Amino acid sequence: NLLGLNYGGLSQEGVLQSLTQFGFRIPLPAFGHVFSGFEFIGLILITALPFGIMDVIEGIDNVESAAAAGDEYSTKRVLVADGVASMVGCLLGNPYMVVVYIGHPGWKAMGGRIGYCFASGSLILILTLLGIIPLVLATVPTVAIYPILVFIGMLIVSQAFSETPSRHAPAIVLGLIPHIAHWGHEIILGTLAALGVAGNQHDLIPKLAENGVLFEALEIIGDGAVLTSMVLTATAVFVIDRKLRNAALVALIGSVLSWVGLMHCPQIGFGQQPLISLSYLFVAGLLLSCELLASAKSSEFPEPIPALETRASE
Repeated sequence: NLLGLNYGGLSQEGVLQSLTQFGFRIPLPAFGHVFSGFEFIGLILITALPFGIMDVIEGIDNVESAAAAGDEYSTKRVLVADGVASMVGCLLGNPYMVVVYIGHPGWKAMGGRIGYCFASGSLILILTLLGIIPLVLATVPTVAIYPILVFIGMLIVSQAFSETPSRHAPAIVLGLIPHIAHWGHEIILGTLAALGVAGNQHDLIPKLAENGVLFEALEIIGDGAVLTSMVLTATAVFVIDRKLRNAALVALIGSVLSWVGLMHCPQIGFGQQPLISLSYLFVAGLLLSCELLASAKSSEFPEPIPALETRASE
């Protein structure tokens, strides 16, 4: 960048501006900001609820990841610690939730122990208290972070297949679809915005469909992707394991979540997606009917008594 290559969007001006942020900065209570935000609770819940659920699930996932590496931790204690730390951070003006970090098997394989966690936390604390983070962001290009995220994503997805029964692989693939749909929908939105036609997207939807781009389908499947993935994956797992009653219960939960707008919808409210909610309800009824039919069949043709079976063979 000193040679004028302008790599990664870095600039000398940005570095000089970051140096002005140096100084001791202690976190101060932000009670006024926290409690004044309740007047926007309706708008906040649209993103807060899905992200809150996602963070809880992420915490559980990371505990399971550690267990796969041979280290058992109390899920309850981990989630309580995350929740308490997040609330303390919120009262100090931090809008981000805290979760345990992914990658336990990798750090353990490289020899990382509790000292690694302590060193990482101490370094971040020092960088933030002294206002050094802006300098790091001004000197390290964002593109340098992406390979790390790709690597972590590869580990997470590969572990999902390697640490679960092979028969559940179709359910894992099904769980990826809502996230892929959400990604595709965002790509299309960004493209339309770049072309200056984002406001007329509804006029373009039929033309997009004629060319095989099902914009509305991507939007419906991708909205609430975290919860949708959980519901679809859990339903598929129970169907594969032939626990149809449990599968019906999960589909029923999907129906309720769709009705209140937490799934397949960009906003919360009653009756947001009645047709999709009815579809989940239909699936729940179909699965429950299959379960009852199977139970009736098994009662009609009970298992043979061993003694009678022996006598018949004689």
